[in-house]
Amino acid sequence: MFKVGITGNIGSGKTTVSKVFEVLGIPVFYADDHAKNVMVQDAELIAGIKQAFGDESYFADGSLNRRHIGGIVFNNDAELKKLNALVHPATFRTFDNWLLQQRAGVPYVIKEAAILFESGSYKMCDRSLMVAAPLELRMQRILKRDNITRAEAESRNAKQFSEEKKISLADDLIRNDDTQLVIPQVLALHQLYLSLSK
Repeated sequence: MFKVGITGNIGSGKTTVSKVFEVLGIPVFYADDHAKNVMVQDAELIAGIKQAFGDESYFADGSLNRRHIGGIVFNNDAELKKLNALVHPATFRTFDNWLLQQRAGVPYVIKEAAILFESGSYKMCDRSLMVAAPLELRMQRILKRDNITRAEAESRNAKQFSEEKKISLADDLIRNDDTQLVIPQVLALHQLYLSLSK
């Protein structure tokens, strides 16, 4: 099945773009949501997280102790890499299983992932699409949406590849900068992906 990876830095609007593709009948795998789920459902991953970060990584009810793990990985790149090395393969396995469940006749599927390039998961896709928006506009969106400080928003953004680097790696680009409409850009790419998937 033809696979398109969608990415974009925090506040770019990649989820909004993905929802437009969903309206067109294209199944979308939201990698970040699935990553959160596998952290409490995948026995192999849970064991790995406990071994790496301690049993207190989980509460007695099996839910993830985000504060504990966040405290370890937030300002420590080595620990964050360790966590990602555990979570990414489990999320990739979930994507493979999700693909098997997609109905026949779907022309293509989309994998929406904030760190599509950083995690290497773009290699599992036939095509990659970057959603881009200027930094200041993205910051305004994040502050409005996530109820966090500007410093926290900038810190999250700094953990991702630069927008310029992602644009250079992507096959396709949608500009979500309020200067051009997003839906016509999505419709044009939808036609492209339909033709490529044949």
